[in-house]
Amino acid sequence: MAHPTQDPQRLRRRRIEAGLNQGELAEKAGISESYMSCLALGTRNASPRVLQRLAKALNCDVSDLMPPEPDTTADAQAGAA
Repeated sequence: MAHPTQDPQRLRRRRIEAGLNQGELAEKAGISESYMSCLALGTRNASPRVLQRLAKALNCDVSDLMPPEPDTTADAQAGAA
């Protein structure tokens, strides 16, 4: 399976902060509840269009739903040692 385009934990946190359940978020984003469930579990990846719709429904940026950037500074420092 490919790496998820969305971070399920961040998606869940934003959804809860917005006071929405999965069905309500799915409706606001114009996607099915089953697809929303797959995104929340990380078993399916969201397209850029769906990520934009989710971000709009959650009143946040797409980057807020993405996995965190890996910390490459620790890797670089370990290689320099």
